[in-house]
Amino acid sequence: MIAITDLKTALLDLLHEVRSTDIKIIVGGGYGIYLKAAHVRQIDAQTFLQEWPEPRSTNDLDLFLRPELLIESEKLKPLAEAIAKLGYQVVRGAENYQFVKPGPEGTEADSLKIDILTGPQNRFEGTPVKVDTRRAKPRPSVGIHAHPVDEALTLDKGLLPITLGGNLSSGDPWETEVFIPHPFTFLMMKLFAFRDRLEDANKEFGRYHALDLYMILATTTEQEWETGLEMRDQHDGEPVIEEARQLVSEYFSTLERVGMIRLRESPYYRTQMQLDEFISALQELFPAPLSFVST
Repeated sequence: MIAITDLKTALLDLLHEVRSTDIKIIVGGGYGIYLKAAHVRQIDAQTFLQEWPEPRSTNDLDLFLRPELLIESEKLKPLAEAIAKLGYQVVRGAENYQFVKPGPEGTEADSLKIDILTGPQNRFEGTPVKVDTRRAKPRPSVGIHAHPVDEALTLDKGLLPITLGGNLSSGDPWETEVFIPHPFTFLMMKLFAFRDRLEDANKEFGRYHALDLYMILATTTEQEWETGLEMRDQHDGEPVIEEARQLVSEYFSTLERVGMIRLRESPYYRTQMQLDEFISALQELFPAPLSFVST
C-alpha cells in the first residue's frame, strides 16, 4: 500500500520538474483532503466539526488543471515530459489523462496512479479544446488530456494555497505551493462520486466517498462556510446544483439513508463523529428540492 509520505514525494518530484513553468496544480481526492486537514491542524483554525476520523489511505493523486492551461496547450508540454521522465505509464483506455507508476512488487496496491482532471465541459465552449464527457483534448496535442468534471463548476473559486514541503526522491529537501479546492467544490465532487460508486464493490460501495464528505465539512473553517453559502446562492437553480440537492436528500438527509449507512460502515468511522451536525450542515448547503420535500 502506498503511504502518505510516498504520495508527497511523488507530488513533489512532479512539481519540481515543472517548477520553472506557469503550471499550478489543484490537488483533489483523498490526498487533497489529507493536505487540508494537516493545514488546518497546523494553523490551529476553528473548524465546523471537532470530531474527525483518521486520514484514510489512498494511492491516487487527483490533479486538477485550470481550463486555461488546456486552452493554451503549449504550456502543458513540460508536464507531459515530466510524467514520462518520472516513469509513469499511460492507463489503457484512459490515455493521456490517467497514468500509473508500478511499485516494486508490481501490484495495483503498491502502484501510484495520477488522474488529470479539469473543470466543466462548458468552460471549453468556443475554444480549440475538443471535449466530451470523458476527456478534454487540447489542440494542438501535447500528450496531456484531462477528464472534465461538470460538478466542479466552482473549481477556480476560493482555492486554498498550501505550502508543500519535504524530500524529493533524490533525498534533497524542497518546497512549493499547491492549491486545495474550496469545501463547496469538494463536496459537490464527492456527492457525485458517491452516487457513481454506490453499487461498486471494487470501490467499497461508496464508503470512502461518504467518509470524505464528512471530513470535508469537519475541516471547513468559518470563513469557508460563509463563502460556501455565497457559492450556493450564486449558482442556485443550475442543473448540477439541483442534482446535488437531490443527492443530499436521497442519501444523507437522515441516519437511515444509505449514504449515512455507508459512512458508518467505513473502517475509519468513529462513534464520536458528529453525524447530526454533519447532516444539518449538508442540508443547509444543499437544501432539499421542492419535489423531494413534497413526497
